[in-house]
Amino acid sequence: MKRLQKTAVLLAAVILAGAFSSEDIKVEATSSTWQQIQQEQREKNELQNQLNQENNNLENLKGEQNSLKGQLNNLNGQLTEVSNNLADLEQQIADKEQEIADTQDSLEEAKATEEWQYECMVIRVRDMYERNETSYINAILSAQSFDKLLNAADFFERIAAYDQKKLKEFEENRQLIEEEEARLQTEKAELDNLKLEAEAEKSKVSGLISQTSNNIAKYAGDISEAEQRALAYEAEIKKKEDNLETLRKKLAEEIAMSQKAANATWRDISDISFEEGDRYLLANLIYCEAGGEPYDGQLAVASVVINRVRSSVYPNTVVGVIYQNKQFSPVASGRLELALAANKATSRCYQAADEAMSGVTNVGNCVYFRTPVEGLTGISIGGHIFY
Repeated sequence: MKRLQKTAVLLAAVILAGAFSSEDIKVEATSSTWQQIQQEQREKNELQNQLNQENNNLENLKGEQNSLKGQLNNLNGQLTEVSNNLADLEQQIADKEQEIADTQDSLEEAKATEEWQYECMVIRVRDMYERNETSYINAILSAQSFDKLLNAADFFERIAAYDQKKLKEFEENRQLIEEEEARLQTEKAELDNLKLEAEAEKSKVSGLISQTSNNIAKYAGDISEAEQRALAYEAEIKKKEDNLETLRKKLAEEIAMSQKAANATWRDISDISFEEGDRYLLANLIYCEAGGEPYDGQLAVASVVINRVRSSVYPNTVVGVIYQNKQFSPVASGRLELALAANKATSRCYQAADEAMSGVTNVGNCVYFRTPVEGLTGISIGGHIFY
């Protein structure tokens, strides 16, 4: 910014100092370049704002993605917990089923024992009845004493009581086993319900994991697109910075040109005495610089050379202007020497040289030309910008 302010101050000084026609042209060019710099700077600032917005968007997207990754980690933890719980329930169910199977075996065994005891009683009673034995009565009637009578009666009562006791024990044992089986079946049903709930929870968590993973992938795509846009903005900003650098250099050159022009004098074409060989030299330079361009482009190149000869800022001869250090690329590359050796100049190149040397110009007082670059303005003729 300070650099631009210094340039603006210098520009203002140059504008206020202008008094000659050549100065007016340079000042106008400098002002135009300054406007281009301002426009490029505005466009760069707009691109920077867009880049900042994109970077903020990128940060938000990455934040959302990281949040989802955290959720995914939690869901994976939940899935592991639910899976472990489900495996534990499946083991409990398997153990419970084994307990039920063992209880059912015990129940069947108790039922068989109860039925066996009952069958034994039935057989004994039926046997006594079939043989028409009255051992119980006989034993009581044949008792020789009251004590023996009591003993006989007690014996038969104890047999009957034993049978009743055993039947009752077997029946109670069977009922306990049945109750245990019912309890185990109830517990298994509860475990089955818990298993169904765990499977439903596992399915739910798996669905959430899938959805979250898809969202993370979507954010990854959005982030990639945002990064590409940010890179594009950065490339455009770099391009604008390069343009600004070119324009600033051009501005500095134009300011220097304007300063020189403020102190320069311009000779009339009639005051210039051309040397023998100037026409030949100028025509071959035109060939090197604009040999393949329309005639207007060739005349424009010739006009720049003669404008420099007229200006006190540059050498006052065609030879001096053309061979001034680093002014014309064909001189530095050796192309001009090759063209001079073979006299490559065409008749139109000689015609342009003649017209320019007679005072004809189609570029005003321009003393520079170059291939176009973005941001450079001037008179566009053929493949060059004249300024």
